[in-house]
Amino acid sequence: MRKLTGAVFLSLDGVMQAPGGPEEDPSDGFKFGGWVQPFWDEHMGPFEQIIGGDYDLLLGKRTYDIFAAYWPYNQDNPIGEKFQRINKYVLTHSDAPLDWDNSHRLSGNGVDAVAELKRSEGRDLLIQGSSTLYVPLLAAGLIDRLVLMTFPVLLGEGKRIFDGSAGPGALKLVDHFVSGTGVVTTIYEPAGEVPTGSFETKPPSEAELERRGKWAKEEA
Repeated sequence: MRKLTGAVFLSLDGVMQAPGGPEEDPSDGFKFGGWVQPFWDEHMGPFEQIIGGDYDLLLGKRTYDIFAAYWPYNQDNPIGEKFQRINKYVLTHSDAPLDWDNSHRLSGNGVDAVAELKRSEGRDLLIQGSSTLYVPLLAAGLIDRLVLMTFPVLLGEGKRIFDGSAGPGALKLVDHFVSGTGVVTTIYEPAGEVPTGSFETKPPSEAELERRGKWAKEEA
């Protein structure tokens, strides 16, 4: 079975929109496009191995359109050359043609389509951009590894990987790296249900019991 990795550029407040340039995705009036470039470092740790590895791309239609208008015209860049020859699987409800070489449409129920793709023979899969894919695929347990590259900037607005609708679940940290510019890369894998516990080591005080009762009434 193919493994699916999601690799995300994030601001400290969880925004992932338009990291690459001002004109990349100005939808909804987003005005901070290109916020990644000032913090890019010569050494970006695990991301270098991930982006340089062997994979096919899984993309949403908006990110596909952004990539298809840029990378085929920049094949002198090793990433452009790679993106040109590998498969691009695109989750879309649109009937618009996918003209970029080696592009394949995944239609219908996105979760089912990705599950079927993962069961097929082929290279592992990498999500780039494509903010709309994360919530349903995480909820369905289809993302095997989550790579979060958190940049030292607050954006305040924009598209987010987590919009509050993701289901609960624990994650296990399997690798991490801090660049010279303060970009923190963390790599997580799913680790089952959310564990809970308490630091309380003795019976609760009367004040604590009163607080609990008060809040329980307020929540009722």
